Amino acid sequence: MGLAILDESGLGLTWVLDEPMMRASHALLHDGRVWLVDPTDEPAALERVVALGAPAAVVQLLDRHDRACAAVADRLGVPRLSVPDEVPDSPFGVVRVVHVRGWREAALWWSGRRALVVAEALGTAPYYVPGTSGAGVHLALRPWPPKRLGTFEPDHLLVGHGGPIHGPQSAAAVDGALARSRRDLPRALRATIGAFGRGA
Repeated sequence: MGLAILDESGLGLTWVLDEPMMRASHALLHDGRVWLVDPTDEPAALERVVALGAPAAVVQLLDRHDRACAAVADRLGVPRLSVPDEVPDSPFGVVRVVHVRGWREAALWWSGRRALVVAEALGTAPYYVPGTSGAGVHLALRPWPPKRLGTFEPDHLLVGHGGPIHGPQSAAAVDGALARSRRDLPRALRATIGAFGRGA
């Protein structure tokens, strides 16, 4: 499958698979320790992750995003935290994004780095219809956008589908995605059908 994006920054590492869904995973580095968020089992990326620092935990932000969370946590000998209310002994705050039957999702807010990590509610992949701001709301949430995410002004936006956004445009991407959520619904529906077909 391979990688479409391998992004190294002061936050750590983001890797995005070269596939239509553009699944993205993150390794967040703080004080020599690394938290993996929704990891896929990509050998080249995981080699780089281990070189970053000591693994602390695997954090699964979406109930259905198991991906390789359990396998990677097992391999590294660290806890797997599934849609947690907190990430103990870490710099991250946990934000509840969606909590309904069939969809439990949390986000991470790293206030010291002004980084917002969102699994599914926001994305930057083309089928999210990111527009000029760079991000879009998940198709299923567009009628009821997750406005709580608009209370943050991130300098970094890391998502579960698509590449990261760094710099001042990160806050604009979140605001733009929420503002256009309902208006862009027909375009998002067409984009999703185009990307995955009518049977998706």
